[in-house]
Amino acid sequence: MQVTDKAYTEHRVFIELERYAEFYEQLAMSVFLFTTMGTKSICNIDTYVYSSMQGTVESIKTILLAGRINDAYALLRKYYDSAVINVYSNLYLRNNFSIENFVVEKIHNWLQGKESLPEFRVMSQYVRTSEALKPINDLLYVDDRYKRLRARCNDHTHYNFYRNVMLNDNEIYIENRGWWLDRFAEDVRDIFVLHLGYIFFLNDHYMMSSDYIDALDCSMQPEEDSQYWVASFIQEIFNEVVTPGRPDITATIKANSAMQLS
Repeated sequence: MQVTDKAYTEHRVFIELERYAEFYEQLAMSVFLFTTMGTKSICNIDTYVYSSMQGTVESIKTILLAGRINDAYALLRKYYDSAVINVYSNLYLRNNFSIENFVVEKIHNWLQGKESLPEFRVMSQYVRTSEALKPINDLLYVDDRYKRLRARCNDHTHYNFYRNVMLNDNEIYIENRGWWLDRFAEDVRDIFVLHLGYIFFLNDHYMMSSDYIDALDCSMQPEEDSQYWVASFIQEIFNEVVTPGRPDITATIKANSAMQLS
């Protein structure tokens, strides 16, 4: 059952969630041909991570439309976990892959279902203390927004406060339900920006448009510097979401990449 209150159903959070899900769908297809070094996988392992994240964001929208704000926060924590797992696995591969270590066992075993990844706290610490990611970490953790965001997700997941119980009942009147939608919209955007900030700083080639490869596939000479062109859907998400809220993150990615992000 969906909530029928117009002020609720027409809240901006639903359009934004749809936009994020659409982006992950496009990103999943875009990175498919980039081989993941350090694994035996033929295609890019992130393709299915991103399609899974697309599914999580779509599930969040569905649950939120049903007025289950408390459950939506539990899924938001899963989305947060997924973002950190994705960054951790990419960073771990980057740090451990070499000619002498052609297959990184920890990630390979995870892919094969033989070994689980470390708990969230360990992965988060690994990412936050990375020297390679220091320019992004310095920006993301300049304040405690992500600490407070994680605490909110945990409060809802574990019913730490009685009001969280109330927020899962879509039939009772709750005066500040609109405030919670505002808060949720900010929280999901912050996770989205965190994920993109890390991934495009770490793997700037993920931003590449298909023009260069398309030309090679057609046995044509690619246009000069076309390997540095940014896919239009990625440029659009920076223009619409990342740069307006966190121009510092966009500037740092641009300063550390040859990709022509504007």
